[in-house]
Amino acid sequence: MGSFKGHALPGSFFLIGGLWWTGKFSFCHATRRNKSLGSSRRASRASQCRLELLESSLMLLFAVVGMLAEQFAAGGPRLRLYEASENRWKDLMNWQHATMYLFFSLAGAASLLVHATDVPPLALDRLALALAFFTEGFLFLYHLHGRSMLDVHVHQMLLFAVFGQALVVFLEVFHRGNVALELLRSALCLLQGSWFWQIGYVLYPPSGTQWDLTDHNNMMFITMCFCWHLAVSMVTVGALYCAISCAVRSRLRRTPPVEMGLLKLRDGELESDDETV
Repeated sequence: MGSFKGHALPGSFFLIGGLWWTGKFSFCHATRRNKSLGSSRRASRASQCRLELLESSLMLLFAVVGMLAEQFAAGGPRLRLYEASENRWKDLMNWQHATMYLFFSLAGAASLLVHATDVPPLALDRLALALAFFTEGFLFLYHLHGRSMLDVHVHQMLLFAVFGQALVVFLEVFHRGNVALELLRSALCLLQGSWFWQIGYVLYPPSGTQWDLTDHNNMMFITMCFCWHLAVSMVTVGALYCAISCAVRSRLRRTPPVEMGLLKLRDGELESDDETV
């Protein structure tokens, strides 16, 4: 994490995740909303389950790769927590990052269990994901000791996005399928991803021009910049939601009447997909 690439990589993952969630939730809500028209693209319960399994598997895979990279990449602690010969802890920053990846791997595993079996409760996937985001924020909160003023400030801004996601996903435990919460989660995920990139540009500028990490004016600009990132995230999610909703509705209106009738009969045999979104 102590480099521009180290912030750009997780930032890219969160940006991809936010766009994925925006598209998925927008499409599912649009098809449910237009169910009365005989949705020609309404995903069946089986296809949605496969989609959830794919998402969970990728989350688990990336989290495990992240843990292994933190431990065994060049300079990693290689599972050694304490260096007895030097009487000190061994690479605690790597251990903190690995701990964060551990909870996201647990969230991926919980989601796999929910969608692959009928054993765990349905809300377990949301609860595990909320715990993963909370753990990420909790670790970052105590990750800033002894740093410069602007360094601490940009990471504190990140905590608003992380803890916000934790709260929103926790609310989804009780309000599953609420499109407002789902889109808000997507926007905060985009915000977290873009802000990781911003932190990389501030602390490790690729151009070589260094920021004054003790200048109060820089703190004021960064605070304003965070608001811009939030606005862009909200506008992006809103634009994608409107585009996908219009595309689904336009597709349904162009469906031939005969095909529409057959699809209505077929849709009547499928279970409601509200609880699987």
